Amino acid sequence: MTSPQGLAAWLHLTLAPGIGGETQRRLLAAFGPPENIFAAGRLAVRSVVGNKADLLLDFDPGERIEQAQAWAEQANQHILTLADAAYPQRLLEIPDPPSLIYLRGNPALLQAPSIGVVGSRNATPQGLRNAEQFSRALAGHGWCIVSGLALGIDAAAHRGALAAGGDTIAVIGTGADRIYPASNRELAQAISERGAILSEFPLGTPAAAANFPRRNRLIAGLARGVLVVEAATGSGSLITARLAGEQGREVFAIPGSIHSPLARGCHQLIRQGAKLVETAADILEELAIPAPPMGLAPVEEGAHPVLAALGHDPCGLDDLVERCGLSADKLLTELLGLELGGRIAVLPGNRYQRID
Repeated sequence: MTSPQGLAAWLHLTLAPGIGGETQRRLLAAFGPPENIFAAGRLAVRSVVGNKADLLLDFDPGERIEQAQAWAEQANQHILTLADAAYPQRLLEIPDPPSLIYLRGNPALLQAPSIGVVGSRNATPQGLRNAEQFSRALAGHGWCIVSGLALGIDAAAHRGALAAGGDTIAVIGTGADRIYPASNRELAQAISERGAILSEFPLGTPAAAANFPRRNRLIAGLARGVLVVEAATGSGSLITARLAGEQGREVFAIPGSIHSPLARGCHQLIRQGAKLVETAADILEELAIPAPPMGLAPVEEGAHPVLAALGHDPCGLDDLVERCGLSADKLLTELLGLELGGRIAVLPGNRYQRID
């Protein structure tokens, strides 16, 4: 691990306003470790980054370095630099690896074979089920699930990995000492105890829209491949998928109903060359891994006549009455039983969707 003196220099370099990742990499390439940068003198630093040298050398980090070092001295908390052996090797393959990362949890997971699972924050019940089941199957077969701790698909992916007793990494867009959204605090605690939470942002950084595309490149960078479960055409998950493709990772997408806005992003990816998958075994086969014993078995069509009539697209009550040939009262009784049994979900607009 980096020495306390060396870590202080890394923190100074990464905390200075206006000194982004590209500038940091230029300085590190020119001078080596950050201690050398600060020892080189203003003229030498200016020869590499121009007037940005003044932004760096005139910056006073105050107590922020001491606070970060104190944070890293707590149990299960770490700050890793590019110079550390524990730094994730797969991030070294991307064009813009962070100079420094903050980690809560197990650093060993950063070297584990990983698959990213991402998708919509406003997922459908079936999308949440798919994310959890795919992640459970993949984690059960030894893959670490990487996602972004967001509502919807991300949270379901983390829960699936944990339910399988597997590993999961949450890459977040805030400081590692903050949890966003707050409703995922309990989930984040479980991940930090049994997996890892990773951030490149300084401690105390609040959630901001610009942070999440930067987070997405790390999800893609850590993984051998990225699975998009549900995504609208403007979804940030498509950014993750694009970055994964640019980084030489595999991209997988689950198809959905042609009527669902949350399937259009996945269909767009498939048209662009992403691999269509229906089960976790499809991903494992593509990655040249034998299929796991567990799978995603569909509900048999004859298991319940209302399920057979409902099909796999959301359906309104009036259309379902016509398909089933039942009275509205009888059908509502059947639907209530299926809902209580976890077989269907009720959607806005008095529509119903089957959960397989």
